[in-house]
Amino acid sequence: MSFTPGTSRWSDVWLATAARGVSSCGDFLAASALTLALQSAGAGGLAVSGLLLAATLPLVVLAPLTGRLADRVDSRLLLVVAGFAQAGICLALAYAGHPALVIALVALLAAGLALTQPVLSALVPVMVRAEDLPRAGALVQTAGTLGALAGPALAGLLVGGFGARVPLLVDAASYLALVAAGLLIRTRRGGRRSGPAAGGAATPPPTWRLRRDPLLVVMVGSLAAVIAAVGAINVIEVFFIRETLGSSTTVYGLVTGSWTLGIVIGGWIFARMARRLADDGALLGAGLALLGGCCLAVLASAAVPAAWLLVPIWLAGGVGNGGDNVFNNLLLARRVPDAARGRAFAVFGAAVQGAGMAGYLAGGLLLEVAAPRPLVAGCGVVGVLVVIAVALPVRRAVRAERATAALPVPAGPVGGGGGPEPATSGRDRVAAERGAELATQLPTR
Repeated sequence: MSFTPGTSRWSDVWLATAARGVSSCGDFLAASALTLALQSAGAGGLAVSGLLLAATLPLVVLAPLTGRLADRVDSRLLLVVAGFAQAGICLALAYAGHPALVIALVALLAAGLALTQPVLSALVPVMVRAEDLPRAGALVQTAGTLGALAGPALAGLLVGGFGARVPLLVDAASYLALVAAGLLIRTRRGGRRSGPAAGGAATPPPTWRLRRDPLLVVMVGSLAAVIAAVGAINVIEVFFIRETLGSSTTVYGLVTGSWTLGIVIGGWIFARMARRLADDGALLGAGLALLGGCCLAVLASAAVPAAWLLVPIWLAGGVGNGGDNVFNNLLLARRVPDAARGRAFAVFGAAVQGAGMAGYLAGGLLLEVAAPRPLVAGCGVVGVLVVIAVALPVRRAVRAERATAALPVPAGPVGGGGGPEPATSGRDRVAAERGAELATQLPTR
């Protein structure tokens, strides 16, 4: 687990934070503008879910490629090229008229996001010492969620006043923040560099595999299962808020922003707790409990008679979401070697986005046969049931982790010419044997 061995490079953290915040605002600005444009034009749930699928599919399909690129190609080069490419694509999207062209450009835009996400995520642990990682992660997450908070609200105002073109032009300019970050951040990884600690020795090729770590297998599987269960809410919410509750585009942006504001608050609250939790199993268990709270918030939101009552409910749900994000990112950074972190974050993102795609598709189909309010309630109920279902494999993984951590590490042969040989610890050996078994115990959706 390679963190920076000296003083944390907070200037680089702040640059990454600014880039994540500005680009995230642009991402959500474009997504919300296009969603509102479709809904205002009379499009149904299938059209909205199709747009969301186009924005998500590249993050899943391209994960094996983008993860390897993030680990093997200079991070500066990747951020600069991807930033310019995304700015150009978004500029074209602002003037695209045909729905098929819009969907194709949205997919290309997401392909760039599939690359920049693991690059930035893998850079942060290299910028700071291990004890500073929760704070640094919370800073970057805060910027991303503040961008996500501002994006929908800004989209509601701009679409209502100017239509969809102006927010898309603003989004095109926002991607230049990635270019600036790539040029200014001193910490680099990939290529011949693996961070500030890199010396003359070449970094060995990564040998990390997710399936060899049962705790990460269960973390990714349980999170993906819960997201698949409640992911339909991302399609349903625009119809629930705009049509069932009779709200304007501005109110829609403000209400949806309350969840992301909760993520910011939760990130800072639970970052302090994460620094005191040295037990990875405790992090995993706490994250699952927070996911349960998110599902309860979705369930409670189905009963509101007016949109403004959603604000405190979704704020509470976002707090749990933010805490779970902190715990998940910390687990990945602790347990994955630096040379493989790009792949790890790409795999993690692909699992989350793939699960979200299942929810998007379900939401579009369900809106054809049912009203939004009962569908919101159904998402909450199914989410709670899935959390209960995955609690057992999570508990097994935590118990196995604690048992194997207590096993002694076998000593290598003493004397005899060759010196001590690398030995596999009892923890790693048992983890490898348990990985596939625990993975099959998780829900498939």
